[in-house]
Amino acid sequence: MKRFILVLATLAAVCSAFAQDNYEIQVYASDTVKKGMTMFELHSNYNLNGPNTTINGVLPTRNALHETLEITHGWTNNFETGFYIFTSYQQDQGYNYVGSHIRPRVKVPDSWKWPIGASLSLEYGLEKRQFSEDTSDLEIRPIIDKQLGRWYLAFNPALEKTLGGGNPESQFIFSPNVKVSYDITKVITFGVEYYGSVGPVEDWDTPANQIHQIFPSIDLNLGEEWEFNFGIGFGLNTASQDSQGTIIKMIIGRRFTF
Repeated sequence: MKRFILVLATLAAVCSAFAQDNYEIQVYASDTVKKGMTMFELHSNYNLNGPNTTINGVLPTRNALHETLEITHGWTNNFETGFYIFTSYQQDQGYNYVGSHIRPRVKVPDSWKWPIGASLSLEYGLEKRQFSEDTSDLEIRPIIDKQLGRWYLAFNPALEKTLGGGNPESQFIFSPNVKVSYDITKVITFGVEYYGSVGPVEDWDTPANQIHQIFPSIDLNLGEEWEFNFGIGFGLNTASQDSQGTIIKMIIGRRFTF
């Protein structure tokens, strides 16, 4: 019985650390928004079969539609700032404001002629307690990517830290994200995205308690002004499927110059 309770507590902690990714599910590319341009993105994520009961005061996510507005402005060709507004809709709860994040990001200049693309993102945010055990958190996300002909590879070895609520004394959680895609045509790109949360940097969780999700995805290349991504994600182990469920995600973005 004690072991069962310990497993439940571990899953709840992992779910809390990974929960915000249900609002913005994306493997970042290294490029930043160009100077003077503003990018508007709508992230729509629908949870088909996630938790259907309240866990540690966090509302269930089954049949929840999460809509996130992301606004990113390029201050220089190598520095941008993004701002997020998270919302959630469920039939019995209506629409709710969940929280907001701010994310400055700097990129290695093209003039350095690195063989790979590289940038660094810092993200700080606040969330309402009924939607996340973590009421404030910090993410440090290095971003590395490379275009190899029709192939594209990206790696985001993110580190996440609870600052308020949940367990603010906890260590940084290692949450690696990976994307591999292939240009089928000039317009259609097929990809596979991976999202994980393996536990504290210095003491990973056991494999059975780690989070591993995979999203087969489609990107449409509709010109420099547009962004479109669609995918369906599912857990690769029992802990992932029980805590996250199956998620349908879509990103639509448009760049403007004001």
